[in-house]
Amino acid sequence: MTHATKNPRIHQGRNVKRFREMLGIKQDALAFELGEDWNQQKISLLEQKETIDTPLLSQISEALKIPVEAIQNFDEEQAVNVIANTFGDNSIGYQKNENPIFNPVDQILKLHEEKIALYERMLKEKDEMMARLEKLVGG
Repeated sequence: MTHATKNPRIHQGRNVKRFREMLGIKQDALAFELGEDWNQQKISLLEQKETIDTPLLSQISEALKIPVEAIQNFDEEQAVNVIANTFGDNSIGYQKNENPIFNPVDQILKLHEEKIALYERMLKEKDEMMARLEKLVGG
């Protein structure tokens, strides 16, 4: 992607902060996930940067378990404008949006639901295995 095609209103550092806060992750917890040369203060500085290098962005998205595109493409100003234009007259309206703003959030929720389902399956399998082991040991 060239610089000419980037949206100048997208602030990647602020997007990292938004998604981190939505997920309930503290700066020091994110720092811990990124490695020993990171700390809370460094995360704070990172969240002030307008653009973040792609390799680091990939690390952050992996730590937050969200798509890199969510951080790269979320435009808060555009999201606010869509909400204001859609609901500004106190009525619920429908506005066709060719580029949905909220898709990254939907992806995050879907990932967390998938994780929960996986953990539940793993717990069930563990319980079944424990029951089989108890039968073997107990007779």
